Amino acid sequence: MKVFLDTNVLVSGLATRGLCADVIRLVLAEHELVIGEVVLAELERALSQKIKLPRPVISEILAFLESQTVQPRPKTAPEVRIRDEDDLWVLASALAAKADVLVTGDQDLLEVREQVSGLVITDPRGFWHLATKRPK
Repeated sequence: MKVFLDTNVLVSGLATRGLCADVIRLVLAEHELVIGEVVLAELERALSQKIKLPRPVISEILAFLESQTVQPRPKTAPEVRIRDEDDLWVLASALAAKADVLVTGDQDLLEVREQVSGLVITDPRGFWHLATKRPK
């Protein structure tokens, strides 16, 4: 399964133990991780400004993620009404990458999941249940 991880899932999974860290490990072990240039830029800012990781650690994380499938920023965005324009570009990247699943903790993206065809948009818990075939 091609899995696109949103910035908030990556930050949470890299900064703490828990479900998001488990989701990242599961994706890396059993699925194809797809990441977007848009997400990489957001991730770099978050790790630097919010988490305050040292620059060499951020560079190492970004280098690893760039070794996965990276979707360039799409030229056009889908015609979906969404509150935050940045989220629209995350969605556009996941669609352009032909991801099967977009895993996000962003409520704005979760609210538009019914408007998007060809892509499952779910939170980390929903992905965990989907990927491990456990009922919610």
